[in-house]
Amino acid sequence: MNKTLNSPAINDAMRRVGLYPAKIAREIGVTRAAVTKWLSGQDFPRADRLLKLGMLLRLSFRELVVEEEDALAPVVAFRRKARRKTTGLDLDAARRMGSLLRTLAPRLPFDKFSRPPTLKNPVCHYGYLQQVSLNLRADVGVPPDTPLQLTSFMNHFKALQAVLIPVPWGHKDRHENAVHIYLPDSMTTWIYLNVDSNMLDFNFWMAHELAHAYAPDLRDDPGEDFADAFAQALLFPEACAKSAYAVVARARSIGARINRSKEIAKEFAISPTTVAMALEAYALAHEIGSLGLDPAIHAASTNFSKQYPSVAHTFFGAAAPSPRDWIRVTRETFQSPFFDVLQQHVRENGVNAAFIQNILSLPLVDARGLLAELR
Repeated sequence: MNKTLNSPAINDAMRRVGLYPAKIAREIGVTRAAVTKWLSGQDFPRADRLLKLGMLLRLSFRELVVEEEDALAPVVAFRRKARRKTTGLDLDAARRMGSLLRTLAPRLPFDKFSRPPTLKNPVCHYGYLQQVSLNLRADVGVPPDTPLQLTSFMNHFKALQAVLIPVPWGHKDRHENAVHIYLPDSMTTWIYLNVDSNMLDFNFWMAHELAHAYAPDLRDDPGEDFADAFAQALLFPEACAKSAYAVVARARSIGARINRSKEIAKEFAISPTTVAMALEAYALAHEIGSLGLDPAIHAASTNFSKQYPSVAHTFFGAAAPSPRDWIRVTRETFQSPFFDVLQQHVRENGVNAAFIQNILSLPLVDARGLLAELR
């Protein structure tokens, strides 16, 4: 956000309380020239002086300050854990991460002159989403009725100038499972993925983030709705939903229908919630009866997913990943250039552990170990 003083409101307040620039300067303890620069938009007062100015003029922060969106500011989206809230501090921290990522963007092995390929008119229309999912599956040779391995789509992220950053952020302490940062000036996307997450959920988030990369101009609720619908269609397309609907509909009780949905979810290595979303979308599109799986499917899905290991356990074993293993998996499994460009930056600029700590949102001790491996 760009912040400027609200000059019209300030001028009105100055007339109302009988103040003028010279007197404001004396009361705050600055020069008259400083106040003139504030009022003309040439400068912005630091926090303590801004507070004094507001008290003098009897204006609240919202009355005193105008916040304007910076067209080149990092655009941030979170994939939150259930019932966790994203605060202003979370957003500020992610934007700072985006500012640091901007220093790495010129080193990426991406086309510097052409826009990444994106969807022309992304919409949450059932037929549209099904066709997009079929096209993507055809690109990697996966039939529409076959379980999908998300590793098949790693090259798509690179083609979209999206950088995957798997991070060991733990199970409990953080509010997010993924952070998506888009840098408008370089048209690059940076996706932090918490590997201390359940594998089934992780597959859905990967597909969800792929949707964001394909539709960077869709933001806030429209962007989230599109990404959820895209992920569902990609992981469990109409061909799967059609046969699954017939199987689940034959069960008489909700409990039996949920059990059928869980069996199908296990076959496709996806969450029962994803199956339920697909069945509901299929029923709505074809104007047939809902199977009534919501909301009971959510609790069942949570318990179902507990039997699957975390992504970190799958790739690193029981122990926390060493810096060397973390870098290797990022390069080889996620096909990500992140640590390559970070290593170049470290070696050429001699950055300290605080830079690593802030760009990856890590404890300082972990940042020091990673920095030692990158040098």
